[in-house]
Amino acid sequence: MSNFALLKKNDLMKMSYNIAVLDMNAGRVNEGMRCIKKLVEQFLSQDDVVGQYTVFEVRNSNEIPDTADYDIFISSGGPGAPFIANENWEEPYFAFLDSILNHNKDHQNKKHLFLICHSFQLACLHWDLAKVNKRKSTSFGVMPVHKTKAGLTEPLFEGLMNPFFAVDSRDYQVVKPKDRKMEQFGAEILCKEKIRPHIPLERAVMGIRFSKEIFGVQFHPEADSEGMLKYFNRDDKRALVIKHHGKKKYLNMLEHLEDEDKIVRTHNTMIPGFLNQAALSIKESKLLPI
Repeated sequence: MSNFALLKKNDLMKMSYNIAVLDMNAGRVNEGMRCIKKLVEQFLSQDDVVGQYTVFEVRNSNEIPDTADYDIFISSGGPGAPFIANENWEEPYFAFLDSILNHNKDHQNKKHLFLICHSFQLACLHWDLAKVNKRKSTSFGVMPVHKTKAGLTEPLFEGLMNPFFAVDSRDYQVVKPKDRKMEQFGAEILCKEKIRPHIPLERAVMGIRFSKEIFGVQFHPEADSEGMLKYFNRDDKRALVIKHHGKKKYLNMLEHLEDEDKIVRTHNTMIPGFLNQAALSIKESKLLPI
């Protein structure tokens, strides 16, 4: 029987997946984790899927998943500076990142990892692929993200416009990618932040495919319009945004949140695509050799 025929047969069977969600929010309640959980639950609710997910509190409880026990990993964004500060969770977290890489070098059944914002910045630092520094001002709102040449053929961007739009909320940025180390690592830059010809500053790197199985972005693809609208319509949050960014920015952001071609499309495309891509890879790895 051919691999294709085996795959079609396998598609009729329910596949089981163990998913680990690494919460990098240091105990702070936020919309990002709600959205990640919702997307994972939607994936697990599909007719041909069974499985479960576990949340690991990395920064406040030093919880790290054992890579042997899980197939798919999503590591969230989080507050604070993404610099090594000798906190108890850092060494185990960096060992976790390396364990994914090392497993995938030596095994047919690959482990799949999606890194979001803070986690993405930490990975770039740990693997020494770029610099991470503090921005001159906070990047906040619904921002355009421009695909690079490599990004134009990236499967997880399929169906997204160029530029596409995503929620951005960060005081730090990945810049000055180290080309030789990127090439040796096998990583590709997929997108950059908005074009600003009037500002003489380097554009931040917004997404990298580190390997076939490891993908990361500096924005928040998990964000959904419902939660964001509810969050920013709160009196305290409205006042805070207007105080720091102005009323025009606030109203513009609300308009973008309701536009189905902006964060709604990104929310419905990127992480669901990653989960489905990972599932297909796991299915294929279970096929018998020809």
